[in-house]
Amino acid sequence: MKHIFLSLVAAWFAVSGLFAQTTEISEKNIKKHVTYLASDKLKGRATGSPEEKMAANYIAKQFRKAGLAPKGDNNTYFHQFGFRKSKDPHGGIDESAPQVYARNVAAYLDNGAEYTIVIGAHYDHLGVGMDHNSLDANPEGKIHNGADDNASGTAGVIELARYFAKNGVKEQHNFLFLCFSGEELGLFGSKKYTEYPTIDLSKVSFMLNMDMIGRLNEEKRLVVGGVGTAPDFVPTLKSLPSDLGIKLDSAGVGPSDHTSFYLKNIPVLFFFTGQHMDYHKPTDDVEKVNFPGVRQILELASAMIQRLDKQPKLKFQETKAKEENKVSFKVTLGIMPDYTWDKEGVHVDGVTDGKPASKAGIQKGDVILGLGDIQVKSIQDYMKGLSMFKKGDTTKVKVKRGTEEKTMDLTF
Repeated sequence: MKHIFLSLVAAWFAVSGLFAQTTEISEKNIKKHVTYLASDKLKGRATGSPEEKMAANYIAKQFRKAGLAPKGDNNTYFHQFGFRKSKDPHGGIDESAPQVYARNVAAYLDNGAEYTIVIGAHYDHLGVGMDHNSLDANPEGKIHNGADDNASGTAGVIELARYFAKNGVKEQHNFLFLCFSGEELGLFGSKKYTEYPTIDLSKVSFMLNMDMIGRLNEEKRLVVGGVGTAPDFVPTLKSLPSDLGIKLDSAGVGPSDHTSFYLKNIPVLFFFTGQHMDYHKPTDDVEKVNFPGVRQILELASAMIQRLDKQPKLKFQETKAKEENKVSFKVTLGIMPDYTWDKEGVHVDGVTDGKPASKAGIQKGDVILGLGDIQVKSIQDYMKGLSMFKKGDTTKVKVKRGTEEKTMDLTF
């Protein structure tokens, strides 16, 4: 009898301990997903390619494993779409171009609620460099694995899907998890989804988009865009404990899939750890991803979602387009700006060999303070400065290197 009693007690503790466990964001899972999606086997996940379909099938498998309902076409996880891909590297519609067929991946966590939260990312990338959007000098035939862009964001969607499906909490909103294709060619997947949605978009409280969240730097700087699209975003974000250095951007329009939802009058958030010298190059590989950083970003995202879940449907606010989107320029300096920089000037995250900045002596880590007659206090000032020059012009560029300020001659 004693042995039976002790066995029952042991069993009770085992079961109660199991139920007491809380679901956490898994760094191991994130790494597994990025490693597969950014493997050479998938050849860069070009839109409409067989490898894109392999990636879509993998994502659907993870959604199914989490117990999520399919929310694509005809009770599948796939939302099919087609478009004509322009042969012109500068874009435009080419009616003679063949139709490209691709698919988004959609899954649903039905909590029986009136309103829904959308969590999304794009899973396509540049394939083997044939679409004229690589920044490599000779890209054709080279696999562009896109570990950061955007296997990191896609892994984030998959992991948040598992988290909310398995956390033992019935939230006050439903969740729609979306992975888009066609983003690199012009936001085609998200545009098509918002044109032909599988849920009522008027019932969406907000959309969270994650694009390039895999390169959290030593300063832990994270850009959170779209915060001006709903009045609740900034106070909620500031109320959350985090050691991330968060740079807020109010604009609802940006170079990623949240734009498609903003244009449907849906509040949006955009998580982004910044560009880098491997952006749109074959060198954007798994070993360069900061997986603890991705986990920390997803922990912040889940905490913010849980806080906003307790509020009524968010009120949409229209925001002004970014000033730099209105500025056109015919020259380039050949630097990679640090978009997470929140101090005065433009922080140089990388310098391309053979370009004007390199020839002038600008180095990675410099902060550009002046360009010609323009005092550079922000990225907008930098863009305005570039717009004043044409190829062949000579000017001065002022930089801060450490504590020292330098003025250099520069020729475009």
